Amino acid sequence: MELIELDVPEQINSNRSKNDTSSDNTLSKYQSTAEARMASHTQASTGTEARDESRIITEADDNTLSDISDRISTNSCSEANGQLHTEPDRPEHEAPGRGRGRGRGRVLEQCFHRVNRGVLQCLEETPTMLCGLLLCMGLCVAIIIILTTTGRSIHVHVGSLAVVCVVLCLSAALLVVLPWLAVLRRCRGVLGLCVWGALYVTAIVFTFTGGPILAWEQVAFFLFLSLSVYTVLPLSLCWALMFGISTSVSHIIIISVYVPVTSPQRPDLAVQLVANAVLFVSVNCVGVFHRRQTEQTYWKSRKNTETFINISSDRAVEKRKQEHLLLSVLPRYIAQQLKTEHLSEKKSSKETNFKQLYIRQHKDVSILYADIVGFTKLASTCTPEELVAVLNKLFGRFDDIAKKNECLRIKILGDCYYCVSGLPERIPHHARNCVRMGLDMCTAINDLREATGVDISMRVGVHTGNVLCGVIGLKKWQYDVWSHDVTLANHMESGGLPGRVHITEDTLKHLGAFETEEGNGASRDGYLQGRKTYLIIDPQTQSMSAPKPQAGNVSGRRLRASVRMSQYLQSWQTINPFSNLSHAPHPETTPTNSPVAPPSSTRPVHLSTKKAAPQTEHSLTRPSSQELERGGVEVMDTLDPEESKRSKRLNCLTLLFNEFSLEKQYRFSELKDLHLSVSCLGVIFITVFIVHMLISKKTAALGISYGVTIPVFALLLLIVFTGYLKRWRAKLPQGVQWVASLSQGIASRAVLRLLLVCLCVLMTLLMAILNFFFLPEPSCSGSSHNTTDLEACKLYTVPYYLYTCLLGMLGVVVFVRVCLEVKLFLATLAVVVYLALFLHVYAPRSDCYMRQLYDNTSQPGVLKEPKVMAGVWLFIFYFIVLFLIRQNELACRVEFLLERRFEKEREEMETMQNVNKLLLHNVLPEHVATHFIGKSHHNQDLYSQSCECVCVMFASVPQFYKEFYTESSVNHDGLECLRALNEMIADFDELLSKPKFSGVEKIKTIGSTYMAVAGLTSPQAGAEPKDGSMSYSHVRSMVDFAMAMMTSLENFNKHSFGNYKLRIGVNHGPVIAGVIGAHKPQYDIWGNTVNVASRMDSTGVLDKIQVTEDTALVLQTLGYSVTRRGVITVKGKGELTTYFINTDH
Repeated sequence: MELIELDVPEQINSNRSKNDTSSDNTLSKYQSTAEARMASHTQASTGTEARDESRIITEADDNTLSDISDRISTNSCSEANGQLHTEPDRPEHEAPGRGRGRGRGRVLEQCFHRVNRGVLQCLEETPTMLCGLLLCMGLCVAIIIILTTTGRSIHVHVGSLAVVCVVLCLSAALLVVLPWLAVLRRCRGVLGLCVWGALYVTAIVFTFTGGPILAWEQVAFFLFLSLSVYTVLPLSLCWALMFGISTSVSHIIIISVYVPVTSPQRPDLAVQLVANAVLFVSVNCVGVFHRRQTEQTYWKSRKNTETFINISSDRAVEKRKQEHLLLSVLPRYIAQQLKTEHLSEKKSSKETNFKQLYIRQHKDVSILYADIVGFTKLASTCTPEELVAVLNKLFGRFDDIAKKNECLRIKILGDCYYCVSGLPERIPHHARNCVRMGLDMCTAINDLREATGVDISMRVGVHTGNVLCGVIGLKKWQYDVWSHDVTLANHMESGGLPGRVHITEDTLKHLGAFETEEGNGASRDGYLQGRKTYLIIDPQTQSMSAPKPQAGNVSGRRLRASVRMSQYLQSWQTINPFSNLSHAPHPETTPTNSPVAPPSSTRPVHLSTKKAAPQTEHSLTRPSSQELERGGVEVMDTLDPEESKRSKRLNCLTLLFNEFSLEKQYRFSELKDLHLSVSCLGVIFITVFIVHMLISKKTAALGISYGVTIPVFALLLLIVFTGYLKRWRAKLPQGVQWVASLSQGIASRAVLRLLLVCLCVLMTLLMAILNFFFLPEPSCSGSSHNTTDLEACKLYTVPYYLYTCLLGMLGVVVFVRVCLEVKLFLATLAVVVYLALFLHVYAPRSDCYMRQLYDNTSQPGVLKEPKVMAGVWLFIFYFIVLFLIRQNELACRVEFLLERRFEKEREEMETMQNVNKLLLHNVLPEHVATHFIGKSHHNQDLYSQSCECVCVMFASVPQFYKEFYTESSVNHDGLECLRALNEMIADFDELLSKPKFSGVEKIKTIGSTYMAVAGLTSPQAGAEPKDGSMSYSHVRSMVDFAMAMMTSLENFNKHSFGNYKLRIGVNHGPVIAGVIGAHKPQYDIWGNTVNVASRMDSTGVLDKIQVTEDTALVLQTLGYSVTRRGVITVKGKGELTTYFINTDH
């Protein structure tokens, strides 16, 4: 069985005329999707030329878009056919005759390709027009065959035969020309009117030729014309309605004016005219209903397509945000792991006993630690805005230097900066990169000092070894490195000299031509005892001594040091974090093997550098109108290709989905607007009843049949309308409230609604012909054919029963979403039964009627004999029904497929947004993230915040590195040790999810030290503290969180058989918060409060929470019990009186 891939149809063509917005034209276009998709796929494979042509389409206006599309399709099909039929060039020694023959073959082949290409385009653009032309030709051919095979005189019917031949030739000519002339396809509305005009002239000719004119004359032809303007001709609804009504009214006018004049003795003329009017009203109602249904499907599909494009665009933006957020903080391989893990967690509720570990081992890397000497004193003179600006400029400059020297910045710890070369990809010259990085940093700081006179300098330490790198914990991911070599590099910095690069012997072994001198690091840091260290001699400077501050100019000395530094740093071209939120480089523009994180972006969740590839805003904005109008292939191609390929395939013959689950889902999906379809069928049923009551004799059988079926049909109609009782359901008696949900129950259950539809349609088809059985048999023997006998027999009922049968067949079409096989079966059953009845069972009645009318002196016209009319029009209407059924089925399946795709896109979009929110909050606190997302991005200032009173906590597990952490082959060089640390930190992170700790914000982890803060967010409006305890609620939260951490660690010890203890330091006071960093923005806090809290931890005692005297006084007012430790010496702060919190409380 041949298969076709069904993509979203090109329902929004830019070259659609204003009068051609009908959905049937668009939806019928799906039938040629197989050939169109072949051209589309070929176009995608043609390379740069096809892409350039596609770009032209995006930029073209509506008038030229169709021409360019034709040109692309032509090129694509030519290449496709050329690939299939390429022949080798003729050899030089080949005979000329054979060459000419081969040349003629190529000409014929090219002609065939052009015809094939034109047919494909015609099938795609004007499918309903082709159907109309084929039906027109079929009708003409049928008339010619009947005229020549039934013994009718050609001379008598020469007029009608000539008209039929002209219409046949015209239809055939249009059918041949359409594939060649694109102009005709663009004017398909006018072309449809021409076809309608030709058929209308044919109907008029058959009305006035072939015999006497009767009231029922050519009603079937005019029903066909009225129906065709709604279904098979490409006209808009307003034009179709106008021409449909005009067609019907013209027939009534012609008959009502002409028949009384030419045949005043015709009986029941008024009754037949009323019956004609009822039939015309009904067929127009059916046509309007069908057109409204298909147009609603079209507009719904168009709306869904626009929504899908918007959702896809938003999803693409969100995906880029996610990638750039992660890549701005983490290397690509870890970012991909985290994204996959969190997406899988959203889709699965499966839990594991251990937290996922995102750590890898890397060997032969160089680690650089750098500290700004004298910065603490400088920071004390800065305002919050100045401090954040200075830090951002300094570390932004260092990020630029790191990128230049192929180094990856790991973290910023206060005024300490450390990075690694050789991550995440191996770099041979990692030691040289770090040394050059250190020299460039020292040079930058020296230039700063000389220009501003500020007494600061740079102390750099470098070591080469192995590291474990990755992220730990569940919140506030930050890429970090761990190992004994990392610890040694840290001590190399603290044991170094200002303005110098201090390296170990291991680093020296990996260096090239660098001049060094003895470092004597052990004399400044006891950790370096027994190790040889060296100082790099900078070849660009002659001064080996520590730099001294410069006096600077007179005007400079009048300004504060922080102001002078800020003014000088303005000349450093560094970017602000999240500075250009509307310009995000595409992820593919970032090289995957870059040793540093990819350029950040300006979206709230990703960052970008000035050197990143230029990206226009259009790439992340909503699609243009041309993209919306194209809809189609490009839309569905954005889906997952494998999923799309599996679920978009339809069998070209049966229109069944290849995927059984998808087919089942479609068949059992809820059927909306079922009540409208039953109502339209009710109009047909009432029409049949009225026509029969008008033209039939009032017999008991007629009364009984309708007396039974009308109540049954009315009951079914009431059932499908019970859904409107929902608004009054509460007012209904308790025992009948179920009635309000009856219609929804039927619409949502495939078997019930199928039974209801079959019952309604079979009832209508049966009543269209049933009472024909009860008509009295006419007596056609003898020669008495006067008017009295004709009136008594009422044989004119024969064509009217045919008309009601034709109308009843249209009842199958009104149910759009009903099973295709059932509708085909009902339509086929109806036409077979009707043909058998009219051509065999009731043929004598038709013959008798013709003998009475023509008295055996002449033969009636082809479409004036009821028996011949039945054969012709039943087949014509049957093919119309088949076409409409297939068209509707294909449209409904496409709509279902679109809705399914859109729902999937919405779910994925929601998941993506949730993951992005999680990722964003793992980088920034919630209130800071809201600041960047909600602010006007025309003003891209640095984010800084001065907090008057916050509580800062440092909690460390010193035993981890001193006693537990080892590097051996048994524990994979420390990897298993870090797994235990990851479990600890993850347990601490889980505490933050509790509501009572909602005000606690994790800042970062430093080795085995956990840093958190409470009180960053200001109290809510109107929630002014009423007492002292209320104003220090954040201190209470912080201390409670510290105690919870101790309890969590105890539980961890029970499960891991460990004996870890926390050492915690807490302090409260003012801090400065801000976001710094060019390539890897990082939220941090600074100030004396932070430094003292860190010292409270480093000078603390295991299993104790140490606080300063001021914090102890606050805790006592909050009801906590504290114990005075005494006076201790704190580095950089002198002697401080500290207290321990009694954790038993």
